[in-house]
Amino acid sequence: MIINTGQRTDIPAFYAEWFANRLKEGFVCVRNPYNPSQVSRYRLDPSVVDVIGFCTKNPAPMFPYMNLLKDYGQYWFVTITPYGKDIEPNVPDKHQLLEDFRKLSGLVGINAIGWRYDPIFISERYSREYHLRAFEQIASALDGYTETVVISFIDLYPKVRRNFPEAREVDKKTRLELGRQLIEIATRHGMTVKPCAEGDELAAYGADCGGCMRISDYEKAIGRHLKAPKIKGARAACACFLSCDIGAYNTCRHLCRYCYANAEAAKVLANSRQHDPRSPFLIGSYQEGDVIHDVPQKSWIDEQIDLMI
Repeated sequence: MIINTGQRTDIPAFYAEWFANRLKEGFVCVRNPYNPSQVSRYRLDPSVVDVIGFCTKNPAPMFPYMNLLKDYGQYWFVTITPYGKDIEPNVPDKHQLLEDFRKLSGLVGINAIGWRYDPIFISERYSREYHLRAFEQIASALDGYTETVVISFIDLYPKVRRNFPEAREVDKKTRLELGRQLIEIATRHGMTVKPCAEGDELAAYGADCGGCMRISDYEKAIGRHLKAPKIKGARAACACFLSCDIGAYNTCRHLCRYCYANAEAAKVLANSRQHDPRSPFLIGSYQEGDVIHDVPQKSWIDEQIDLMI
């Protein structure tokens, strides 16, 4: 099976010690975000967990613990955008992130890491020309370290509207023209562009619009065929295989203004104060009335098929 860590928060950036402790103890407890007394307990054991998926803006805090992951398949997305502290107040220096990306690529392999350049929005400071220059610079720095770059244009979810009221959707004409130019740049640097939940409007320019995190991507990362069950995408426009996420909403201290997973900074900071790196839960611990469900788990690796990658 696949365990995901990055749909609700950034575990490598802020909770690496906690995750390392979970790997050592061999299990993790996850509250249902919509029914907190319902708790899912997952085994963290390579005999049943085939791949762990990460999505982070700062992988470096996990580097001291990479030995704990050596028996697991891994797939990493590292987000590197062109925005400054006005938009991403707590994201590390981008030059350092580029170095860390290259280091991580060397540790896990080029098939097990992708770059995310998203979300894209247009403003007076972050113009279309600004994006093109920044994308070229980052793509050049990551040439040879990944073959995948995911892009998306900003979605104005209610949380985004609250935290980033001046943000505007990107019109279709701009999406197509900017998307085409980004694809051309990525291609020159050996990367395939995968639009995230953007439909197929960029397919004509060479984008892979089939989803940015498919079973085939996990399979390529680990070099094994997976007999995975069918699941619904996270959104209607999403074709990705995303399930069993062990994170928690309102816990990412990057506090990016475009974030869909944080309601407000005060709630994030309050939740962070309840974090105990020794707890089975990312936030808090066991509570009276908890109903704990041990999730049935098994390996999805097809022992009859080896992929030649």
